[in-house]
Amino acid sequence: MQEDINLSMPLDEAMTTQRAIRRLKADPVDDALVLRLIELALKAPTGSNTQAWEFVVVRDPGTKRAIGRLHRQARAVSSWLAGKSGEIDAKRQRNRDAVQWQADHFDEIPVVVVACQRGRYVPFVHILAATYFGSIFPAIQNLLLAARAANLGAALTTYALWNTSALRRILGLPWGITPCAVIPLGWPLGRYGPTTRRPVREVVSFERFGNRPAG
Repeated sequence: MQEDINLSMPLDEAMTTQRAIRRLKADPVDDALVLRLIELALKAPTGSNTQAWEFVVVRDPGTKRAIGRLHRQARAVSSWLAGKSGEIDAKRQRNRDAVQWQADHFDEIPVVVVACQRGRYVPFVHILAATYFGSIFPAIQNLLLAARAANLGAALTTYALWNTSALRRILGLPWGITPCAVIPLGWPLGRYGPTTRRPVREVVSFERFGNRPAG
């Protein structure tokens, strides 16, 4: 058994040191910890308080292999397209290497959580699509922050969603439930640490786009 679940990390520490951890050990993760993370995910707000979430926790090797195949198929296309973009800097190359490691070792990841939403969405009506996914992504972020507080590695991925019909068959999802994200979970091979982000004044506008804060 793992140690008692400790999620007492200050929120600002979890937020400022959170990053996508893609290189994960194959060591098991207790059900109790996974359920606690999802329990905290469920504290997120949803549109009209519908609470229409569904989370599928996958450990079965055959199911992980099937999801991993979908993941690698989309990753192969993404990698090919990235190769057409020319030279990249060392930082971006490290990111690509981590993404590729995750694809290559997907089947070995101990836990894969598939976050789903009940109800249909209309992909070509922006407000409906935004509202639909806006009711699941706050819960996913809660899960990622809780994973960080527990020192678990996690990353939001969407590669396997390129074929939602296949993913539904793999997971036995009815048509009224849509997979929205795949979150591999495990003990990290890498480390968390302070993240580098653009200065806030470069991404904020007051009143109209382009009116940046002074200073």
